[in-house]
Amino acid sequence: MRTRPSDVTQDPRTVVGLDGSEHAWAAALWGAAEAARLHRGLSLVHAADLDRLDRFASFETSEHVRDTGNALLTKSAEQIRQRFPDLDVTVKLSRRKPVPALHASVRPGGTIVVGSRGSGGFGPLLLGSVGLGVVIGSPAPVVVVRGELEREDGTPVTAAVRDEHDAQWLVRAGREAEARNSPLRLVSVRNLLARFGERQAPRDDAERPGAPGEQLLVDLASRVRESSPGLTVQTEVVTARSTASALVEASRHADLLVMGSHERRSASVLGLGHVVHTLLHHSHCPVQIVPYRREERGVVEEGLREDEG
Repeated sequence: MRTRPSDVTQDPRTVVGLDGSEHAWAAALWGAAEAARLHRGLSLVHAADLDRLDRFASFETSEHVRDTGNALLTKSAEQIRQRFPDLDVTVKLSRRKPVPALHASVRPGGTIVVGSRGSGGFGPLLLGSVGLGVVIGSPAPVVVVRGELEREDGTPVTAAVRDEHDAQWLVRAGREAEARNSPLRLVSVRNLLARFGERQAPRDDAERPGAPGEQLLVDLASRVRESSPGLTVQTEVVTARSTASALVEASRHADLLVMGSHERRSASVLGLGHVVHTLLHHSHCPVQIVPYRREERGVVEEGLREDEG
């Protein structure tokens, strides 16, 4: 494994935010395993916020932060090398704040991985501040590593389906499942899922019907199989009072929960829909949020190269 500055490659990579916390280290290990499965490189990023410190702090303070960040990156890269000797790892000490540092580090086709809590160079990486900020404005899929990380082989990747527009990012979810040699499970929540992600966080007793039915899930499953022949794709429509609670329960039996978020610039719950927000705080497994935008001629997933869509 080579360790080098991350600026030297434009290839899609898995980008992990490091801050010295246990949660960030768990995210780094998860991201390394993910990168190895997908045959891509890993970029470790530490946001030192030196642009601000150089203006307001002493030279000694800035140098200490710089040295601490470099030491963290070096030690983390060495430990990952021991576990994943064939993985190409790059390191980057960013002068920026955490959110722009991670957004600037990801390349088209890549993924950002963060822990559910944090400290140190990233400040308090609490979901609700930096962690949510990374998800909201990301140009690429973001994985928040939380919950149970050790699952039995064959545990499915679960995709939360809202409507026919989810077809684009479901292809990515299929690749995630294929890389794990696991099935892909498409889940929709009857009468409730149609409204998640809208500008106002819906109340459970006020949500309107319109969740995708069995036939739509069958059609979507067929499209995923075309992209990933041989992949086992399961479908399920769940009837529940709360979309969020139903998906949290589904995460108990998932290796990864994937969902799309086309409302990443909205002003609902800190820029996210109610269901996404709840899963990022309460899921029992890592959650991947795939940003995409709606266009008149279809849905285009953001952060992907044309040959990956």
